[in-house]
Amino acid sequence: MTASRSRRKKQLRILVSNDDGIHAPGLVVAEQIARTLSDDIWVVAPETEQSGASHSLTLTMPLRLRHAGHQRFALSGTPTDCVMMAGIHIMKDRLPDLVISGVNRGFNVADDVTYSGTVAAAMEGAVLGVPSLAMSQAVGDRDDEQSDLFACAAKHGPALVKRLVDIGWPETVLLNVNFPALPPAKVKHVNVTRQGQRDQSMLKVDERVDARGRTYFWVGFKRIFSDPEHGTDLHAIAEGSISVTPLHLDLTELREQQRLSGLLNGSLGKLTREVKTAKPISIGSRKQGSGRFRKAAGPFRTGE
Repeated sequence: MTASRSRRKKQLRILVSNDDGIHAPGLVVAEQIARTLSDDIWVVAPETEQSGASHSLTLTMPLRLRHAGHQRFALSGTPTDCVMMAGIHIMKDRLPDLVISGVNRGFNVADDVTYSGTVAAAMEGAVLGVPSLAMSQAVGDRDDEQSDLFACAAKHGPALVKRLVDIGWPETVLLNVNFPALPPAKVKHVNVTRQGQRDQSMLKVDERVDARGRTYFWVGFKRIFSDPEHGTDLHAIAEGSISVTPLHLDLTELREQQRLSGLLNGSLGKLTREVKTAKPISIGSRKQGSGRFRKAAGPFRTGE
């Protein structure tokens, strides 16, 4: 090992978290990837699985912190709680230099990023001003018992993360990395992508009846790709490439902000006068079939 690499391994402090929980096999893979960059690894992960927790905080009950080994902690909260707890309590004397969230079991692409606890942990890292990335492994139709479930992330993750750290990215940006459900040898490309939009016809609600005759539901997505747009994270995973998507904390849609400013900015008095003299409302500017339920319900019509 060179002297420069030795210094880097000693100096870089990395926080690893996830949403699958402290015992998740993907967390082990994330730790292994982190240890190719540094020896100073800290783990703060949820005590139980928090998939779909999004960027939520626990505000209505106390958080319990359990010591789970050397620089390892389990928290009875969400992924956001974990990163926040690390930043303002556990590692308050020296913040991490990098946050790695994952490796999630299942990809987090398109609309998934707004639901994902994995992405949220990286988002909270960015809120703290720490370069952060989320990593997820697509699983396809493989089952839990296969030992090579995370093989693609384990093989290609170290070099990719090292390269990303060397390149760097703004602290207000988090990187969303997704590995395809393929053996490592079959993955040939890395694509920098934009966030796609999932075909919401893939959403399914599975209605069942329990032993007491009461109805319950499972909600999820079908594991198929419809026709993802080229250049998106969905398309990259569908064609067997690693997807790297820069995501921004600022959710403002700038073009729409400019359009609305020209139409809406002004006094409330002017707004009231314009509303009184306006024609009956007709929602005709929205594309038919857009939005989650538009395809099933059809377009809105005036007077309905």
